[in-house]
Amino acid sequence: MTNVATRLLTLITLLQNQPNQKANELADKLGVSLRTVHRYFAMLDEMGIPVYAERGPYGGFSLVRGYKLPPLTFSLEEAVAVYLGTDLIRETWGTLYQDAARSALAKVENILPDEQRTEIQWARRSLISTNLYRADLASLSPVMKKLRQATRERVQISIQYQGLAKENQQRRKIDPYALVFRSGWWYLVGHCHLRKAIRTFRVDRIQTLKVLATSFEYPIDFDVQVYLQTEFKNQPIIRAHLRFVPEAAFMVRSNLSMWESIHENKDGSMDVTLTAPDLPWLASMTLSFANWVTVQEPPELKSLVQEWAQATLERYKS
Repeated sequence: MTNVATRLLTLITLLQNQPNQKANELADKLGVSLRTVHRYFAMLDEMGIPVYAERGPYGGFSLVRGYKLPPLTFSLEEAVAVYLGTDLIRETWGTLYQDAARSALAKVENILPDEQRTEIQWARRSLISTNLYRADLASLSPVMKKLRQATRERVQISIQYQGLAKENQQRRKIDPYALVFRSGWWYLVGHCHLRKAIRTFRVDRIQTLKVLATSFEYPIDFDVQVYLQTEFKNQPIIRAHLRFVPEAAFMVRSNLSMWESIHENKDGSMDVTLTAPDLPWLASMTLSFANWVTVQEPPELKSLVQEWAQATLERYKS
């Protein structure tokens, strides 16, 4: 819904709740100019919504007596969208918002006509979202609750963090900016005082967490959406070149989103390139394809894969 549409609905609600309001008061409440408010009055008049003005010190703008907003209505698709949205909240947030999502949907269903309720019942049977989260969300609920609290109250946190590429845990003090659900995992985005920069932390790798009493100021110029789009832009990028045997060509075609480029060779083998910020991630991904793939370059990745494969072999000899 556009800002104009939102403000028109807000204007109707303001006039409905309190008649005889001055135009300048309404302008302040809507955050627009006096001229814009009068333009909104004209738009409401064109829509057939009766607004009138009474002159005098106690006068102002009001809706015609007895006018009420029509009851909340949804199209069939909108009713399903509401259900799917609450279902996704339950799936990704677990107990933190599960009861709220269930209650909100129950309230909406209570005012829906039979046709929309029937459509939601069909969606429950036929449009299913499940296993979106890759870890045990129930075990992370205490951490997620503290992160939500710290993010909402804008207070610092202290965490013990286990990075993927480091064996030793690190203590970090962070200004938590946002919680982000991406690619099946929960992430915390915030300012890391150790690195003196904004960083992203996977929530399931947080070993301990303490909410501190120190508050912080949220940067006025920070936009989490922009940050996520450019997150890896200034980080070192490693480009890998892998070759899949002909029998595994289907694996390449089944994971198109992973590859930066694809080339099919005459013998049916497939060459792919992909990028990542670190070698351990590339090595673990490469080993996940077992003997279907070989590393062409860089040599550092080839050595690491060989080292891990040899260590795995030695483990299974005993």
